[in-house]
Amino acid sequence: MADLKGITLQMEQIALEAGEFIRNEAVSFDISSKETKGVNNFVSYVDKNSEELIVNKLKELLPDAGFLTEEETVKNIGKKYTWVIDPLDGTTNFMHGLPPYAVSIGLMEDEEYVAGVVFEVTSRELFSAWKGGGAWLNGKRIHVSDAERLSESLVATGFPYYDFSRMNKYLECFSWFCQNTHGVRRLGSAATDIVYIACGRFEGFYEYGLHAWDIAAGVIILREAGGIVSDFSGNEKSLTGIEIVATNRKIFPEMLKIVNQFMKK
Repeated sequence: MADLKGITLQMEQIALEAGEFIRNEAVSFDISSKETKGVNNFVSYVDKNSEELIVNKLKELLPDAGFLTEEETVKNIGKKYTWVIDPLDGTTNFMHGLPPYAVSIGLMEDEEYVAGVVFEVTSRELFSAWKGGGAWLNGKRIHVSDAERLSESLVATGFPYYDFSRMNKYLECFSWFCQNTHGVRRLGSAATDIVYIACGRFEGFYEYGLHAWDIAAGVIILREAGGIVSDFSGNEKSLTGIEIVATNRKIFPEMLKIVNQFMKK
């Protein structure tokens, strides 16, 4: 059995180091240096260098662990443990000098997320959690909000940026949430959206077309803060990010019902 608390504390330090690298590069970053991986899917040397820094440090923690990383600077399959890394979640925000953007490091045991760290670079907020250990923000315990209905909730989402096959349904769903909640926010960093639910700033989040590295750390942090995360079918296991509904738990049945009403295929 791995020492998840000890591992998480070391993950925090690695995330802080990567975050400070990103913060320093932001001062002189030139958007013309970006690369394009696909439609509205960008990467920079900052993403790649941050990932290399994180990977090299994590290799020392669990030498037999595999890696699932956004920039694919390493390809290694682990038998039991897998690091799931987004070295710069919110690259488009970063390129335009717009907060938030974050470092996200998750640890998966078999198919379960068991530890996670999200460092929101611009605010220097460090969110972390490990299975059974609660959720933390800069060393203080955090919990989800007590809102019981969507009508009392602030909701976050992310606009589709490459898969527009469900765009009309998404806009109908977005319109409903705009009219029946305290409002809808789009921050541009899914990792940040999820941990903001964990500390009570949002009550719910939904999106489609994400990847495991976008959500891995946020999932365990939110669950340890008392929240719930599933896909659009309500399945809470083997989450890949293709579909995600995340809430403070109390509004989960209502929010899942609305998302399915508009977004089911």
